[in-house]
Amino acid sequence: MTKRLKQRDYQPEGRGPLSGIRVLDLSRLFAGNVLTQMLGDYGAEVVKVEPPAGDTLRGWRTAGIDTHWKIYARNKKSLCVDFRQPETKALLLDLAATADIFVESFRPGTLEEMGLGPDVLHARNPKLVVIRISGWGQDGPYRRRPGFGTLIEGMSGFASMNGFPDREPVLPPIYLADGVAGLYGVSAAMIALREVEQNGGKGQVIDLPLLDPLFTVLGPQAANYRLTGKVKPRTGSRSTNSAPRNAYLCKDGNYVALSASTQKMAERLFRAIDRGDLIEDPRYRTNADRVRHAHELDAIIGAFVAERTQAETVAFFEKAEVTIGPIYDITQIVEDEHVVTRELLADYPDPDMDRLPMHHVVPRMDETPGTIRTPAPRLGEHSRDLLREIGIDDARFAELVESGVVAGEVQDQLKPR
Repeated sequence: MTKRLKQRDYQPEGRGPLSGIRVLDLSRLFAGNVLTQMLGDYGAEVVKVEPPAGDTLRGWRTAGIDTHWKIYARNKKSLCVDFRQPETKALLLDLAATADIFVESFRPGTLEEMGLGPDVLHARNPKLVVIRISGWGQDGPYRRRPGFGTLIEGMSGFASMNGFPDREPVLPPIYLADGVAGLYGVSAAMIALREVEQNGGKGQVIDLPLLDPLFTVLGPQAANYRLTGKVKPRTGSRSTNSAPRNAYLCKDGNYVALSASTQKMAERLFRAIDRGDLIEDPRYRTNADRVRHAHELDAIIGAFVAERTQAETVAFFEKAEVTIGPIYDITQIVEDEHVVTRELLADYPDPDMDRLPMHHVVPRMDETPGTIRTPAPRLGEHSRDLLREIGIDDARFAELVESGVVAGEVQDQLKPR
């Protein structure tokens, strides 16, 4: 893999359209880090405020390497403080006064217990945009429940729709609820910030539970249920709206994804596999007919695909202008010529694994592209510089370290400069 990827260096002088915006990020785990990574990629200064144990994401390791942290904490700075110490509140309030966006993901009510509720923050900085990430929201009967993404993926209706009808519901193998919420949070932050900067408005609180965004992207399930009185069943890789649409097994053990969701595409498919007779077959004449007889249709297509390898199947149907694509695993996608040509991944310098394959900034902008300027920070790497900005001199910094208010890797920061 690393031989195929372009090698890039960090661009410490890079800037983006969000340059000049400061984000104070007290969140943990995935949703908040997705949100602030994207802001950081486009130039915002993101200050991760971590407890002495560090962001929980640091503990998600593969072969001893914290790859999640390395990728989702790029373009960020780290301040490490003990939230239990009385002095910490004053430090965070001083930093909040310098920020444009404040992100937290404590259980609802915890920020208020810390003496840092939105009313306190806005009294210090009226234009501050406060984003509150939680599992279930800041109000409602479930507000105090643990908010792990797995629970949301189950309750939202996603899992009940995912999988095959004769098996149990399937939870996603990725951090889906967190990722969707993080991306919603980016747009919400920009909307609120525009109100402040362009319309002269006040800062506001963004209530960002994991449940609401994921439930929203599931589409018109509630409307469909009200119309029909029926619950959408699990259909595996089939669609209840169009057919054929499925994953088909190839001769070499790989799979392809095929979708012929329009009438013309379905007819083109039938002709390609030398089954033009199916066009007038009453079982497959219209899309509604094909959906009703998807099982029989899949058997016909599956038999055709099973005689060819993945590459042969894709080449055959692409030549026939039928919509198809390979179903890849990670070993295949990183070698795909399209992925390589567009440099979806690149290798970056890393002390723990020589070169770290990292996703590029998405989406791409031609005038104000995002950049990967700095690697993920060491715990508390920027504590001294950040606290100096709010008037903490070297002597006071040493006292804060001695008392345990400031923690992390600070020994080198105590040396005279």
